[in-house]
Amino acid sequence: MGGKNKQRTKGNLRPSSSGRAAELLAKERGTVPGFIGFGTSQSDLGYVPAIQGAEEVDSLVDADFRMVLRKLSKRDVTTKLKAMQEFGTMCKEREAEVVRGVLPYWPRIYCKISLDHDRRVREATQQSFEQLILKVKKHLAPYLKSIMGYWLIAQCDTYSPAASAAKVAFEKAFPSIKQPEALVFCKDEILNVLQDHLLKETADTLSDPQTVPEEEREAKFFRILTSSLLALKKLLSMLPKKEMHSLEEKLMSLLSQNKFWKYSKNNVSQVRSAFFELISAFCQHLPELVKAEAPRVCPAVLLSIDDSDAVVCPALWEAVLYTITTIEDCWSHVNARKGVLPKLWTVLREGGRGLATVIYPSLLPFISKVPPDIVGPKLEYVRVFFSSIIQGLSSERTIASPSESSAIITAFMECLCFAVLQKREEDQSQIHQMLICDQLIPFISAVLKEPKLQSGPLFYQTADMLSSWEAKAELSNDDGTDEVFQKLLSDFWGHLLKMCILHVDRLDADEKLLFAICGMLEILKNPKNAMKPNDRKSLKIRFTDEDESERSTESLKLTEVRNSDSEIQADLQQTSRLRKEPLENLVCNLAELSIVHVNEQKSEQHLKFLSALLNTFSSNRVFQVLLEQGNDVSPAQAESQNVVKAHNQSPSVQFLYLNLITWLKEDWRKDTHFLVDILYSVLHCCNNNGERKVILDDLAKMDLKWVIFLQIIQKACSSTTKLSLVSDWLKGDMLGERLVMLADDLCHLGLKPRAASSGSASSERWTLLSLVLSQHVKSESLIGETFVERIIDKLQAALSKAKDLSEAGDTESSVSFICDVASSFFSSVKGCLLMPSSEDLLLTVFQLCAQRQDATHLTDVLVCKLKYTWMSGVSSLVHQLQSTQKQSTFLLKAALWVKNQVQSSSLDVKSLQVLISAVSDLLLKLMEADGQSGYLVRAYVEHVTPNKVEWGKLHESLCSEWMHKPLLEGRLSMNCEPLGSTVKLCGTNKLPGHLCTSALLSKMVLLQLKNSVVHGNHAAERKKIDNIIAELLYSLQWIEELENPPSLLLEYLHMLEEMHITYEEFSTLNSTASLQQTIFDRSEEHGRLWSLTMAKVICAENTVSWERKELFRTTEGFLPLTEGRLHTLQCLSSFLIEEEKRELVFHCVAKLMTCTQTELSSTDGAFGCLSILNSYLKDRSIDCDHLLPAILKIIISWKNDNEDSFLFSCSLKEASAQLLGFNIEMMRYLPLLLKYSTAPLADNEWDFLMCSMLAWLETTSESRLLYHVPLVQIFACASCDLASALSAYFEAAAPDSTANLPKNLVSEWKEFFSEGIHNLLLPLLVKITGETKNASEGSFQNSVLSSLGEALTYISKDQLLNHKLPPKFVAGQKTNLPDKLQTLLNTLSPLLLFWARPVQVSVYNMLHKSPPAALMSILATQELLLENILESIPVGEFAVIQPLSDEFCLVLGYLLTWKLTLAFFKAASSQLRVLYSQYFRRTKSLNKLLYHLFRLMPENPVFSGPTSEVPNKDIKTFFTEELHLDVKGSGVLSSQIPHLACSVYHITLKDLPAMVRLWWNSCEKRVFNVVDKFTSKYVSSVLSSQEISSVQTSTQLFNGMTVKARSAAREVIATYSVDDIFIELIIQLPSNYPLGSITVESGKRVGVAVQQWRNWMLQLSTYLTHQNGSIMEGLSLWKNNVDKRFEGVEDCMICFSVIHGSNYSLPKKACRTCKKKFHSACLYKWFSSSNKSTCPLCRETFL
Repeated sequence: MGGKNKQRTKGNLRPSSSGRAAELLAKERGTVPGFIGFGTSQSDLGYVPAIQGAEEVDSLVDADFRMVLRKLSKRDVTTKLKAMQEFGTMCKEREAEVVRGVLPYWPRIYCKISLDHDRRVREATQQSFEQLILKVKKHLAPYLKSIMGYWLIAQCDTYSPAASAAKVAFEKAFPSIKQPEALVFCKDEILNVLQDHLLKETADTLSDPQTVPEEEREAKFFRILTSSLLALKKLLSMLPKKEMHSLEEKLMSLLSQNKFWKYSKNNVSQVRSAFFELISAFCQHLPELVKAEAPRVCPAVLLSIDDSDAVVCPALWEAVLYTITTIEDCWSHVNARKGVLPKLWTVLREGGRGLATVIYPSLLPFISKVPPDIVGPKLEYVRVFFSSIIQGLSSERTIASPSESSAIITAFMECLCFAVLQKREEDQSQIHQMLICDQLIPFISAVLKEPKLQSGPLFYQTADMLSSWEAKAELSNDDGTDEVFQKLLSDFWGHLLKMCILHVDRLDADEKLLFAICGMLEILKNPKNAMKPNDRKSLKIRFTDEDESERSTESLKLTEVRNSDSEIQADLQQTSRLRKEPLENLVCNLAELSIVHVNEQKSEQHLKFLSALLNTFSSNRVFQVLLEQGNDVSPAQAESQNVVKAHNQSPSVQFLYLNLITWLKEDWRKDTHFLVDILYSVLHCCNNNGERKVILDDLAKMDLKWVIFLQIIQKACSSTTKLSLVSDWLKGDMLGERLVMLADDLCHLGLKPRAASSGSASSERWTLLSLVLSQHVKSESLIGETFVERIIDKLQAALSKAKDLSEAGDTESSVSFICDVASSFFSSVKGCLLMPSSEDLLLTVFQLCAQRQDATHLTDVLVCKLKYTWMSGVSSLVHQLQSTQKQSTFLLKAALWVKNQVQSSSLDVKSLQVLISAVSDLLLKLMEADGQSGYLVRAYVEHVTPNKVEWGKLHESLCSEWMHKPLLEGRLSMNCEPLGSTVKLCGTNKLPGHLCTSALLSKMVLLQLKNSVVHGNHAAERKKIDNIIAELLYSLQWIEELENPPSLLLEYLHMLEEMHITYEEFSTLNSTASLQQTIFDRSEEHGRLWSLTMAKVICAENTVSWERKELFRTTEGFLPLTEGRLHTLQCLSSFLIEEEKRELVFHCVAKLMTCTQTELSSTDGAFGCLSILNSYLKDRSIDCDHLLPAILKIIISWKNDNEDSFLFSCSLKEASAQLLGFNIEMMRYLPLLLKYSTAPLADNEWDFLMCSMLAWLETTSESRLLYHVPLVQIFACASCDLASALSAYFEAAAPDSTANLPKNLVSEWKEFFSEGIHNLLLPLLVKITGETKNASEGSFQNSVLSSLGEALTYISKDQLLNHKLPPKFVAGQKTNLPDKLQTLLNTLSPLLLFWARPVQVSVYNMLHKSPPAALMSILATQELLLENILESIPVGEFAVIQPLSDEFCLVLGYLLTWKLTLAFFKAASSQLRVLYSQYFRRTKSLNKLLYHLFRLMPENPVFSGPTSEVPNKDIKTFFTEELHLDVKGSGVLSSQIPHLACSVYHITLKDLPAMVRLWWNSCEKRVFNVVDKFTSKYVSSVLSSQEISSVQTSTQLFNGMTVKARSAAREVIATYSVDDIFIELIIQLPSNYPLGSITVESGKRVGVAVQQWRNWMLQLSTYLTHQNGSIMEGLSLWKNNVDKRFEGVEDCMICFSVIHGSNYSLPKKACRTCKKKFHSACLYKWFSSSNKSTCPLCRETFL
């Protein structure tokens, strides 16, 4: 078992191999390896001769088989198991000839391995043997005798799978008819094997003691012993009778062995069990042999009668019965009184020791074979026998097991009947008396007292016994048998009466015992009616359709009860006289006792007992007895008693009025079920239904509790007999009116604020209503139909009121009960929903479910219950509509209600979601209607869908804010004021009706498509579906076009995704071709948002342009231009094919050339054509650059001919919308001309272009108060964009390109036009921002501010400093700046706090060109505001800032201010940096910034936008990608704040590393770790590589010092040399640079003392650690310090540096004593920290 590489014993050159050992064994012995078992030598080869010669084996057996046979000889279990499985597979797959070669060697292998200790091996052996048999078939015959004995043992294996596999193999080898013959053929060999195993083998001979553990050897021996005994039994049972005698001789020799008989006392239970089974087989097949061995058989079997082992007991009792039956004189061989019976009594007294089901069924045959002469006195023998059984029944173990107690009871009754039937002369009467009085009655009493035994078979068997005795008593015989049995019956009833009275006549009588007595009497009366506990009905299940199940509901419910009722009547007639009289006497006695206890002691249990008695024995005789005992009535009852007697002499009715009503009226009584049972007993005794109705009506008039009527009706529904007694009363008016009043009371009480009443009482009343509504008998309601409708009306009215109540708690219980009643009514009553009241109720429940719980104030449980209620109602309605042709008013009313809900604009997202879910559930239910589902669903959708006028109103309800973005971006052009709602979205929390309607209808049609309710050939239906989906896409496009959709609309979109109401879902279910055509038609007709929707759909489909040819028709089809066609063409700019675009452009140019003055601003004139040209030029979808100058000439001609159409230098107050649109399109065309025109422009064209631009800007400046008008706003943006385009053109113009420009054009631009632009726009910016104080007031101006800010970014520094802004100064402000510069800073700096991002970015870009004097006050203001926003967020957690919110603008301004400040810091001189650093340290501004940055930077700053081209392939982050801040914010706004924060942190680390390091070291531990981890992961690598690369690319030259960098090792090497001195320093950057300390290591050094060298290293390390600057700056400072040292200036002995690290001063303050010089700053620090004024070196007072 060791590994192959372990050290081997000396001289052992080869690894161990069991295969090699087997080979050596074969060579030495000349046999097949492993074929001789343990305990078998070569001289005694056992039953199979060994095959000599290994060579012969090799020649006969296939090589693969030979290998497997060798593996089978291994000792390892797993090896044997796999080998045997492989052997079976080979037998199955190889040819028969090859397999037959194994047969000579198989017997010995099989004989050994079939007895293997491992059960898996044994099972696999039999399975492989089966495959071998199937392959070799009859060729196995020569080897049968060798293996049959072991084969038979294997079939009796104690491991069932192995035994089963052996049996299967045996059956495959021999048909059942041939099996006895095969055993006869091998019987001698089988007996030899079995006898050897039973008599010769031991545990040590079957297994090798040296290798097999003792426990395993013992287990194998006992298993083989057991199997051998069972195999012998099997052999006896299978051999033919004629062959039995041939075995007697050998079997005699077996039976004569004492060792064989000792197996009866073996310690192993399996061996004993097999032994007794074998004895039974001997008795059965060889009785003569057993008789001959009787002296051995009888003691072995009968004296073991008390063996309590569960394995042995069945075989033992079988052997006992066989023995006493086969051997007549068996009792002569044992002492019955001393040896057998005492053991039997012990077993019986102990209840069979858990084996009662095995032992007790054998008692009757056992005692029947016991001779009377050996048992002693008969009376005593019988008493002991039955007493032992009774005692055994009382044990806890027996009582707990129903099967064991039943077996004992059955055995007791069987043996009792047997004992009674025995004919004896002298002591027969004594025995009978003893059996009845001392045995049976106590036995019954014991069973009655034990609840677990009451359901046993005793009472049924007692009834059967009495029937047998009665039959014998009625037959008159000469021998007096009838008198004997009459005496027995008389004794039984007499003692039974005494026993019952003993139990009943007690004040503290046990209630369970009383009911057990009643149950016993019922069984004794009708044993056939009561279901026996062991009777099991054979149930048959079949499925029926709905109608059949409804028709048969009642019969299924009441079959059992009806059968029992009829059987009761039949049995009452057939009850014999001998049973009836004593039973009635017994009942009357018990009833009399009970009523006495009830009247005198108010005993509740006796009253319940009386109810149970009357339920079974309801007769006038019993009631008469009760009246006689209860005739003591009070004077108040005397009058009513006389009335009753005058009208009715029936004792039962008298009992009702005298006693029962009194009990029913008792309020304290909670349980009244048994009183209602007494009532039914009274009704049963009445003569007719009329009399019963009078009685029940009287009860209904009385003030009885409702629970009594509930119980009356419940019991009537449970039995047809009881129902027939009260049916007239149920249909009557008295009950119906009371129930209607009850419903009204319950509903009104439940809907009023009140104190909580009794919950149980209310629940019972609701249950009563539910029962009378839902319970039907023979398709008729229990009560009258009119009363049903009236009750439903009451419920519906109550629910309607519940909707309007504001307090949730008041209605909960009532709504819950109404749900229960309604759901039960809907689901169980056929045709109920065709009543108007039922449909109204269903509609009300549906409405409650389709509204938010906030509105209905219902709990989750109630909503679930309501949903179940209306869904069950709709299910019933659907099935009812299938069978009738009536229309449903519920569906129509529900559809109209839903339609009103979605169009009313009163829903929020949650309300809409609830409504859509409810309608979806309703549609799914409607789809369940077979045959009608399509019609029902289509009709419902039709009712909900708005008509054309309603759709128009819904479109108008959408606010016109959506137009802003497409008009601004130029995707749409307009020359009229937009129509639509002007309601602002930001303040509303209700969804527009159009969104609600389109979402609901889309969900409905998607359900239709998904469930294939719409048929493909219905074009009209398809058109309706397309219209609905088009409206949904219209809604979605409206939301998409809004600049900042409120959170309400974002929730709406999320809801659509969650509910799968999407265009993608529709496209997977249906073709979208017709939908595209529908949207295209609407776009051509209406334009505007429909055109944008069309473009979105076409883009989503992503199909090739020529496939849309049919959709777009021809370009001529778009003429003449209307607004719809214009917008359609604009949105199709990127989808039309090249030829169509070119044709359209030529048409537009031609139209421009021929436009009249009136057509300039019309849609079909110059305005429309310019709009189309601008759209196509902007997309660059056609090459028409050669036409651009011509179009400019046309525009100039318009200006010359009709200057009034050009809005130059005027106010737009009176300008028409058409002129505004026309001018906007001209302003949009001119930047495109600049961008794409290839031909140079003439002087006059440039003059027109620039003068027009300035004139339009003047118009914009004069019209700033009209920016709230959309077209004026677009005009202002277009004019500023034109100015930006010209500024960009001249700023980007290269010298070679300016040569083509007219002379003096550039200088004119710079001197006049550019200055004119900024003189107009800069004051305009200040005016706009000054007039607008908050975001909500000026949100419409964002676009103007963007364009204005974009134009101002081109302002030059000179123009900025020569501004024309009004002077602005701050009181108390200390400054030495010029007035104009101070005014500029005071005016622009506060705008960094402005709420609009374009203003902030514009101001940042302008201030970047000027000094930062006014920034610090702005920082202080911003810090206070930012603290309030971010103080609740822990450092290190990412704070999400919503784009364009107030917080966004504040944070943006704060970060831009710091970005400016850091830029100025970097540009400052070294001395000025010191002042900056001191200011930051004093105000702690930088610390606050860093804390804020770690709240604004994301945990994972991955950059998702377009990245710059960098050589490495690392992940792009906000630190690796540069931040581009443009005024118009073309980037993703959501990532701008995080990116800007990362950018500021990057700059701070780069330019202020020492201050950041100082802050980091002072942080608390959590923040310290967060900063370290984040910086190391994302920033350090970027900064290190930048720092190293800056060293490598540095152009700074040092005299006497060279600097080199190693980027891979993050090292900088500085080499300093002066004369003969040579110094090399290695600067190592840490992994968390710049937070960690920079290490300075020594390289080579020549000519420098060690102390000096250490001082210089310390100086450099100090500079790099505490200096805010780069490595190159630190090296420069250090070099200056060393240079000064060499020039003769001594170090300051405090900081050990020549040049001070902060103020760069030299040591000047000298000590008068020691003459050493120190820095002033160092001395100040020394004096303040040491609290002394002494010299640091000489310790003298420093003067």
